[in-house]
Amino acid sequence: MQFINISHPEQSVSFPQAVVTGLGKGQGLFFPEHITPFENIPAMLDMDFVSRSAIILQRLVGKAMNEEVLRTCVEEAFNFPVELTSVSEGVHALELFHGPSLAFKDFGARFMAQCLASFSADQRTTILTATSGDTGAAVALAFYGQPGIDVVVLYPEGKVTPLQEKLFCTLGGNIRTIAIEDDFDACQQLVKQSFDDPQLVEKLGLNSANSINVARLLAQVCYYFEAVARLPRGVEPVFSVPSGNFGNVTAGLVAHALGLPVKRMIAATNRNDTVPRFLASGKWEPRPTVATLTNAMDISLPNNFPRVLELGERHGLPLQQLLTSFSIGDAETRDAVRSLDEMGYLADPHSALAWKALTDSMNENETGVFLCTAHPAKFRETLEDVLKRPVTLPKELQRVAEKDVLSTVMPADFGMFRRRLLNPVTEN
Repeated sequence: MQFINISHPEQSVSFPQAVVTGLGKGQGLFFPEHITPFENIPAMLDMDFVSRSAIILQRLVGKAMNEEVLRTCVEEAFNFPVELTSVSEGVHALELFHGPSLAFKDFGARFMAQCLASFSADQRTTILTATSGDTGAAVALAFYGQPGIDVVVLYPEGKVTPLQEKLFCTLGGNIRTIAIEDDFDACQQLVKQSFDDPQLVEKLGLNSANSINVARLLAQVCYYFEAVARLPRGVEPVFSVPSGNFGNVTAGLVAHALGLPVKRMIAATNRNDTVPRFLASGKWEPRPTVATLTNAMDISLPNNFPRVLELGERHGLPLQQLLTSFSIGDAETRDAVRSLDEMGYLADPHSALAWKALTDSMNENETGVFLCTAHPAKFRETLEDVLKRPVTLPKELQRVAEKDVLSTVMPADFGMFRRRLLNPVTEN
């Protein structure tokens, strides 16, 4: 299996090369050249999560990765549960927040960390990533203390919740965190500029753990299969996905390309609605990013959307029938949090937004699954404000709640950031 650079298809690499390189020529994204469907999906759905995931990922990465090594990577990465919880008649919550960082990003970050450790054991690597909230913690915890790997995480100052920030900005050691005085798109642009700088790439051994890295993306395919495996056989669910950078939606579409029965997919966005407007008009017209209640989705330039289009153009997915996208405002999101709570289900704002998009568009006799992408307590302040009652912190958040944030603050200036990468200062 080869992975092609979507922007420059003449660049074709193996899976290990795609993982180690991160971004291709011209900031292009790597993607599988072929996606061959499985012939016996029912048999796969009868497997346990880890065994099935190893088979899925082997199909996607090909022979470039030894089966035993891949199986070990999956076992080490996916060592926490996935839960499917019934919320109401025909509506289920796919809980993806039971890993160490309490967010769905744990699947991709941990699998990538395992792969990278097996691919580049003899060379120094710097993981450079941007986060709008949950990626930072997942990446930092996946690579924390790993020999030969330094991590630099950029995030928009003041635009992640205090508990999100505490999870990845209190570690120290090989984890450096920088708060950028701008929005997430500016953070993401600094990462892209860094990968376009040959000196930085060569000297630091740059790699990225954003969902632009194909290892992270492919790992997310696996939990869509688990969701369908938990449902009665023969059910083709409607998936509703909280969508910012569109990696999660891409993974769901890849699962469908592999043969997973999916009736349709909903990409639920907030007021940063570049994709819903594009699907409605055919015009790509990003607007300035606005801050919303669902901060992890405050992205106007979703990096993964070219992969969505690639699935239609190269791999033949009928995107017009399969994918819809809706924009949900803050007032509707608050109402969704309250409605779910009244039903006995506590959801973070992003997950509640996905529930709202799902239940607003489900047809009679359909089965719906909305992705719960973060533990509700990570958004304690918002939930307590909306629900007017205290929210209990899990032990993972209790441990970091009183720790000091170790981040430095910088403007979104590439020259300044470049100098900091090449000449890091001691941070306390």
